[in-house]
Amino acid sequence: MTHASKLLLGALRDAVGAAHVLAHGEVDLSAWEQDWRRRSHGKALAVVRPGSTAEVADVVRICSAHQHASGVSIVPQGGNTGLVVGSVPDTSGTQIVLSMQRMQAVRALDPANLTVTVEAGCILQNLQQHCQAAGFLFPLSLAAEGSCSIGGNLGTNAGGTQVVRYGNTRDLCLGLEVVTARGQIWHGLSGLRKDNTGYNLRNLFIGSEGTLGIMTAATMKLVPMPQAQLTAWAAVPSLDHALALLALAQRQLAAGLTGFEVMGQFALSLVAQHFPQQKVPLYQSTPWCVLLENSDHQSQAHAREGFERLLETALEQGAVSDAVVAENLGQAQQLWQIRERIPLAQSSEGLNVKHDISIPISRIPEFVRVTDAQLQAALPGVRMVNFGHLGDGNLHYNVQCPEGQDGAAFLDQHEAAINTIVFESVRHFDGSISAEHGIGSLKVDKLPQYQSAVALDMMRAVKRALDPTNLFNPGRVVRV
Repeated sequence: MTHASKLLLGALRDAVGAAHVLAHGEVDLSAWEQDWRRRSHGKALAVVRPGSTAEVADVVRICSAHQHASGVSIVPQGGNTGLVVGSVPDTSGTQIVLSMQRMQAVRALDPANLTVTVEAGCILQNLQQHCQAAGFLFPLSLAAEGSCSIGGNLGTNAGGTQVVRYGNTRDLCLGLEVVTARGQIWHGLSGLRKDNTGYNLRNLFIGSEGTLGIMTAATMKLVPMPQAQLTAWAAVPSLDHALALLALAQRQLAAGLTGFEVMGQFALSLVAQHFPQQKVPLYQSTPWCVLLENSDHQSQAHAREGFERLLETALEQGAVSDAVVAENLGQAQQLWQIRERIPLAQSSEGLNVKHDISIPISRIPEFVRVTDAQLQAALPGVRMVNFGHLGDGNLHYNVQCPEGQDGAAFLDQHEAAINTIVFESVRHFDGSISAEHGIGSLKVDKLPQYQSAVALDMMRAVKRALDPTNLFNPGRVVRV
């Protein structure tokens, strides 16, 4: 460790306490240095765990003052559940991982304003439970909710399973508290739904993956807890039929439709194989299954009547070949667990190529037919683990190696070619190569091929204006 780095660590320990500066070589930092998919393992100078916004500002000012001498930069990190290698350090050994784990407080819940103000390190599931105990729903829901943090959700503009009704994380946020690259604190925790006093700075930071500032707290929207939430599982003959069911559900359930997930047969077979205790319904006799959620603010009986009428119509029209409705909350949770365990089952099957893409909903069936055929022609035997949020056009279009082949060797040989096929098809169908996971470092070199030069110039201008010394998460989202 250099003399400059020792001076930096000493100043950081004075600011946040020696117990909260974990230096490389003194403590095992692998939990903070390795990404969730275990595809990247960096080397941090230290992990710093501030306990307040004031301490975050102190850390930023100290790192800024030592940046020229030590080459330090800051990588913000929440639950470290990201999928694009955007929250772990590089291998230089000069970066500070700024962990928000100590900042987990729910600061305030305003029932009349339907808002909750929460610190960035709060685990999503903990926030959901806190709001539910007060009689409200915080509607952001995703598979990693037991470990991901609100700051990370904001940093990537996370989506999840209820976007079809409530929108992405950006749509749920009314205000932010942010530490800037100068170590100043922007106190923007407004609970206002109307505020036209200049540029929308809040939306600039959301989705920026920690490259523009450190979000330390947020004011988020709440909705009254529904009187009933019913879940149905439907077998559909094709993706075209799934779209027909979606249109029917939107007409008949309207705002009650809060979830619409599609899952391919092979994806479900992996859950059945790797989680044998999980009983997966209907999948063996159909190429696709759909998971629907109906949230009703009148009554359980009203919700069930609407669901049954929808499914009866769908069966009559041939959009659905078979369906089951959960009889109670336990059954509903079991159905949602099947959907949430697909990524874990795929991981158990071996390394794979993941794609988080969005396509105009009307074009998804054609996209899948065309791209599946292109991949099979290029790499016979590849297995498609296709699932996602059909209600908002977001697919997790993943590629598993042919049965019996070594996953690591397959990725090493073919990942680049697979990405090219998929991303070019996404471009052809007017889609996006990143729907909800972000860019990170995994896609930073791909972005210039699939984003306009004008847009990239504006992004770089914003980055240079807000972070002129490239202190925050360098090499992520855009290179400057």
